[in-house]
Amino acid sequence: MSTLRILIADDHDLVRKGLRLLIQDHPGWTVCAEARSGREAVEQSIECNPDVVVIDVSMPDLNGLEATRRIRKSCPRTEVLVVTYHDSDEMAAEVLNAGARGYVLKSDSDQELVHAVEALSRHKPYFTARVTEMLITNRENGVTNQAEAMRHRLTARELEILQLLAEGKTAKEVASALGIATKTSDTHRTNIMRKLNLHSIAELVRYAVRNKVVEP
Repeated sequence: MSTLRILIADDHDLVRKGLRLLIQDHPGWTVCAEARSGREAVEQSIECNPDVVVIDVSMPDLNGLEATRRIRKSCPRTEVLVVTYHDSDEMAAEVLNAGARGYVLKSDSDQELVHAVEALSRHKPYFTARVTEMLITNRENGVTNQAEAMRHRLTARELEILQLLAEGKTAKEVASALGIATKTSDTHRTNIMRKLNLHSIAELVRYAVRNKVVEP
């Protein structure tokens, strides 16, 4: 049997260490890489092509949902398991829309995570009973959340810049981080504010927090 290669993406060192110990204790599993930010998770996935990525939603630089979309696009055979504290109906829909096929809460048992990785290794979806209930509720109620509407209004680059601005970076710092001109960064910021009908950075931050682009 071939070794199952797993990438861990979480910005907390203790969480990554705990996940590593849990994964490496399982026969036939190995941690092929670790990432501390969403952007790093995407880069490591492209480089290592893991079988499964275990990722948190709340990640700096690029949040876990956007990272998941990029991973699934760049590495279509890689399955993504979201492990997070967020347990809202809205988040359940967001995780599914991002392309993740597994969703486990950090309050769940270690065994739930093991079951989830085992399922994803066979390209089977895995959702805990609580998450399944939330997804069914969303479908029955026809839930279309604000964050999903936001993504239809903003381009991938604008979503990326929205998060960086909400994290407190200046237009110059955003430009440096993304390798673009400061003028281009300013133009993107102007377009974001116009599309979302925002009039200040404070409003932009509140918007990003409300739609779980960044943590408060």
